[in-house]
Amino acid sequence: MKFPKYIYIPLLASALFLGSCKEKEKNIASHETEIIDSDALSPYKIKDKKLDPKYIEDKKKSLDLFFEKNWPNNSMNGSFLVAKNGKIIYEKYEGKSNFSTDEKINSTTPIHVASVTKVLTATAVLRLVDREKLSLEDKVNKILPSFPYEEITIKMLLNHRSGLPNYAYFADDTKVWERSKMLHNQDILDLLAKHKFGLYFKPDRKFGYCNTNYAILALVIEKVTGKNYRTAMKEMIFEPLGMKNTFVFDYEKHKDTASQSYKGNKVLYENNHLDDVYGDKNVYSTPRDLLKFDMATYSDQFLNSVLVSEAFKGYSYEHKGTKNYGLGIRMLEWETGEKLYYHNGWWHGNTSSYVKLKTDTVAIIALSNKYTLKTYKVWKLAPLFGQYPIKLDKDDVTN
Repeated sequence: MKFPKYIYIPLLASALFLGSCKEKEKNIASHETEIIDSDALSPYKIKDKKLDPKYIEDKKKSLDLFFEKNWPNNSMNGSFLVAKNGKIIYEKYEGKSNFSTDEKINSTTPIHVASVTKVLTATAVLRLVDREKLSLEDKVNKILPSFPYEEITIKMLLNHRSGLPNYAYFADDTKVWERSKMLHNQDILDLLAKHKFGLYFKPDRKFGYCNTNYAILALVIEKVTGKNYRTAMKEMIFEPLGMKNTFVFDYEKHKDTASQSYKGNKVLYENNHLDDVYGDKNVYSTPRDLLKFDMATYSDQFLNSVLVSEAFKGYSYEHKGTKNYGLGIRMLEWETGEKLYYHNGWWHGNTSSYVKLKTDTVAIIALSNKYTLKTYKVWKLAPLFGQYPIKLDKDDVTN
């Protein structure tokens, strides 16, 4: 399958140093760092003026204090980055990707981003929609004929309104699956076709977050492109955006070499039969690579503005509240009009958070491979950059 010529041209060239791993790198945030060079700015007219040095210095002080209070005594074991207008104004790297081999985490260390993978999977689907290879309203069984639920559409998978059961639950039933065998995406589809498990609710009736939706979307990508999900993601997203340290985990190939996953006490998490399913998880990336992706979402050349609008709007208003879900992105919507977009992730000991302050062109990214809930607190930094009705403890960002 051929994609437009512009896709194969790296739109984002890194001006970041990619030097050797040094322990001092965890304190690398000492200057403004360009994530895109001048030649690559043309498709991304995103307030590309220089940031005021005073603005950068003020934000750094607040962010450094937040980091030290959130992860004191080098306790993060991961990576943290904040950028404005595509420029890194703060980043930290601490800990080890593998305690047994003493490999340290640095700016080029890919960490399992868990469910932040859904943001990337959704984007690949939307790019196929953009090329008119499929439609958001297409029934899933139009693309995957053995899919047994006739009412479910591509959009319902993307916004978690399908009602599908969670594969992690039915694959745990020994009458359904032998846990000594690795489960794959095609196995999930085959099990759905064979057993026709009952839906949790009628399609499009309500929101129900479910990993099965994105495991099936990965198969949709494969069917439409004629390529394995790993290859399709590389060609549609990772390579065009210069995400050189991002890949889709392959159990047999990467189980011993990829960043490992640890419990809070540094005990290694063992892999299990669910570790080779992709689409809902299993992308490994770095904050710098995710920033390249974040910047691309502002460009019509990457994804047309109509589809961007479709992605960044809520679809579930059955219950009052600020929480909602778009197409592969969570959001907080306040009655006052402010919106905050984000996605968190958890798998084994890996926790992740990608926060997008779209109005302010700010990205906040935190990844950790040692279990901690503190990763999820970074969204509270939003008031540092714009008007958001979020209570930020001043003690966390001021002396």
